[in-house]
Amino acid sequence: MKKYIFILLILLTQNNFASVPPADKARGTFLAFAVGPRVPTFDFSNRTTMGYGFNVEIAYTDNEYLPLFLFGRVGFEQFPGSQELYQTTDYSNLATRFLPISFGVRYYLPPILENIIIILPSIELSANILVFQYLHQFKITSGRSNFVEDGSKLGFTAGVSASMFILEVLATYNYYHKNQYMGIDLKVRLPLYISF
Repeated sequence: MKKYIFILLILLTQNNFASVPPADKARGTFLAFAVGPRVPTFDFSNRTTMGYGFNVEIAYTDNEYLPLFLFGRVGFEQFPGSQELYQTTDYSNLATRFLPISFGVRYYLPPILENIIIILPSIELSANILVFQYLHQFKITSGRSNFVEDGSKLGFTAGVSASMFILEVLATYNYYHKNQYMGIDLKVRLPLYISF
């Protein structure tokens, strides 16, 4: 595993891939930006439809002590209300906005398709704090007043990804009480600091 993390770090910072020096340890900090669709599931899909999200992530690894990447992530996600909700209730608009804050670990598996292009699969798990806001707007004929509901809740995210070093595709399942959804992110990861 140390070998694969080292190869990842080298390829992120060098243009000459032919001569990779051997090393036993690698340490680095990375910055990543991601954007992609969000698909509500279960009860959450009864009142919302597909939304979008983006996030920023800082990750750190030191394979001498731990064969994992530790990361912190903050994002913004938004879901519009579903047409069925508007047709069957007094709602004229239901806007759902999330600010997820995540702390987790990522583990890179051995590379696949090494003869064509090196792709590193990974799995990740994070504990999350979700700050949410619901904007409730009702039809004029309903006689109900509009209001904003906000708060926070705890949850978790599990994900799998395929990384081509700088570019990565990440699929996640996000669980919060009454707010469960799938996400797919296209991510760009840049090294901030690397030491061997």
